[in-house]
Amino acid sequence: MSVTRIAYVRPALVMTVLLTLATGVAYPLLTTGVSELVFSSQARGSLINGSSDKVIGSELIGQNFTRNEYFWGRPSVTSDSPYNPMASAGSNLAASNPALDQAVKDRIAALRKANPQSSATVPVDLVTASGSGLDPQISVEAAQWQGQRIATARGLPLAQVNKLIDDNTSSPLIGYLGPTVVNVLKLNQALDKLKAN
Repeated sequence: MSVTRIAYVRPALVMTVLLTLATGVAYPLLTTGVSELVFSSQARGSLINGSSDKVIGSELIGQNFTRNEYFWGRPSVTSDSPYNPMASAGSNLAASNPALDQAVKDRIAALRKANPQSSATVPVDLVTASGSGLDPQISVEAAQWQGQRIATARGLPLAQVNKLIDDNTSSPLIGYLGPTVVNVLKLNQALDKLKAN
């Protein structure tokens, strides 16, 4: 190899090593360290602990509640099981697809059967999956629509269930940048605490 070639190869190798250290080691360590300091809970997955300090879930990933005494979340169409974070995906069915129409009709029928006392229109977020299939939140209307079923199953007054919904409602950081929502896992956890007390 000629001396001129070595003169070009050496700086290229040095730059490759330096850039690898800067972008592959230093930058990830710096951003991880800053996120641990500033956003500790979020950096660790926004985990939610149960009564015995055992992790029961995350604020960021929904769970498949199906029992009548719990609030139900949005449908999840992740591949092998509902709310599987390793297979996050929507159904990819177009609004014109008959299979989507049928899935929505089936979900409405199942919700009406489980909530016979709710005569109002079924909220759309209870019958349509989110783009990720992992949405942990529902609208306040969707929670209130299920309120009577929860009250009946748990032997609680509806007013108490509605107050619990209000207590667990989150508003957007800036009022016009999104709807007010309820985290289903946190709401169900509050229901269980109410029962324990």
